Amino acid sequence: MIVAIGVVLVVFLVIVACRCYWISTKVDKRTGRCKVLAVLGSGGHTTEMLRLLSGLSERYQPIEYVIGESDKFSMEKCRRFEEERAKQSPRQHSFHHIVRSREVGQSWLSSFFSTVAACVAAVPTICRLKPDLVLCNGPGTCIPLCGIAYIYKILGIRSCRIVYVESLCRVESLSLSAKLLYWLRIANDLLVQWPELQKKYPRTKYIGLLV
Repeated sequence: MIVAIGVVLVVFLVIVACRCYWISTKVDKRTGRCKVLAVLGSGGHTTEMLRLLSGLSERYQPIEYVIGESDKFSMEKCRRFEEERAKQSPRQHSFHHIVRSREVGQSWLSSFFSTVAACVAAVPTICRLKPDLVLCNGPGTCIPLCGIAYIYKILGIRSCRIVYVESLCRVESLSLSAKLLYWLRIANDLLVQWPELQKKYPRTKYIGLLV
């Protein structure tokens, strides 16, 4: 039953992706800008992501924030972050909500169905926003978005770079989200902040402490 649902989902995504090919528009490279889709998690993930975004140059805009529907903390923290930044250097940005793959404490069985819903929701999100760069750092919400962006890329519909920055608290082992992106080879770059992780997972890139 689960396999059948998975097959139906993949077929659906392929059909929608092919349809999106005809309605998508090309990114205007004359501006030299890079549109970023930043996936926010909750708690520490959001704090680390905002610190990471604060170090990006003006070239990286607009920033398209994607936040879980139930994540009020990240939404409020992100609004304050952009309000403070606007006082010195305004940056184009907008907020978008998506179904979360898994809520804190949610059972694994029900998580399967919420993940399917998140995958379906990720299709129009990626198609509509058309990012040049997908930037994420841990929340499970990023997996459907990265997966759809990857499918679009291998189908030649929309090419974007997928970069995953592992959390500072991950010293000896990758998070589940990072492991999925690593073993499925979805992420173009999987960056870690501790040399121990790079030695254990040789296809990652050690970049030192970012935040």
